Amino acid sequence: MFSGTFYAVEMKRQLRNPFALVFTLGMPIAMYLLFGAGAEYGSAPMGKGNVAFYVMVSMAAFGTAVAMTSVCSFAASEVRQGWGRQIAVTPMPMLGYAAVKLATALTFSIIVVVVVGIVGWSTGARADDAWRWALAALIILTGGVIFGVFGLGVGLTFNADSASSLASIAVTFFAFFGNVFMPLEGTMLSIAQFTPMYGYVSLVRWPITEGTLLAGGSDNIWLVLGNIAIWAILFAALCLLGIQRSRRRR
Repeated sequence: MFSGTFYAVEMKRQLRNPFALVFTLGMPIAMYLLFGAGAEYGSAPMGKGNVAFYVMVSMAAFGTAVAMTSVCSFAASEVRQGWGRQIAVTPMPMLGYAAVKLATALTFSIIVVVVVGIVGWSTGARADDAWRWALAALIILTGGVIFGVFGLGVGLTFNADSASSLASIAVTFFAFFGNVFMPLEGTMLSIAQFTPMYGYVSLVRWPITEGTLLAGGSDNIWLVLGNIAIWAILFAALCLLGIQRSRRRR
C-alpha cells in the first residue's frame, strides 16, 4: 500500500521546490531571528520561558501550517487533473497515494519544527522544562493537520493551477490577522480570535504562556479549543464541497 519509492520522489520534489523552502523554512526562520533572537526583548521572561521561545514556536507553527496546506492542496489538485486515473493502473491503490502525500506533509512539517527548534535553541530560546519543548512540538504537528484538511478542501474546490498558491497565501493572511507575527490588542485582537490561526497558535504557545497574552489579559482554554474545533469542521465542510463539485464535473 505505502510506496517508499514514491515517498522518496515526493520528498525530493518538495525539497527542490523554492516556494516551499522559502515559505515553510526560510520565512519562519527569518521572522524568528528578526522578532525573537534578534530583538532586544528576546531574552525577556515570558511565562515559563522567554520571548524568543514564544516567537520560535509561533514561527514553527506557521511553517507547519504552510507545509501541510501546500502539500495537501497540491495532492488534491493532482487528483482533479487526472492523476487518480494514472494511479488506478498501477499496483498502488488511491489509499496508498493518500498515505504517501500525508507522510510527505508530516515529514516536511517535522523538518520545519526541528530546524526552527535548532535555530531557536542555538540563539537563546529557552523554556523552564524540557517537556515544554516536546509538548509544544507535539501540538504543532497534531494541530497542523487541520491545515492539511484546509489544503485538501482548497485543492478540490478551486482551479487546480492556482489552488496550492492560493491555499498558502491564505494561511499567510490568516497568520497576519491571527496574532501570529505580532501581538495584537484591542479591536484587532478581538477580530483575531475568530481567525483559524489564532486558536492553533494560542494552543502551541500554551506550554509556556498558560494562556497569558503579550498585550495583556489571557485566553480561555475552552475558547481556544472551540476555535480549533469550529475551523476543523468548516475545513472538513470545504472538503465535502470540493468532492461534490469534482463529482459533478465528471
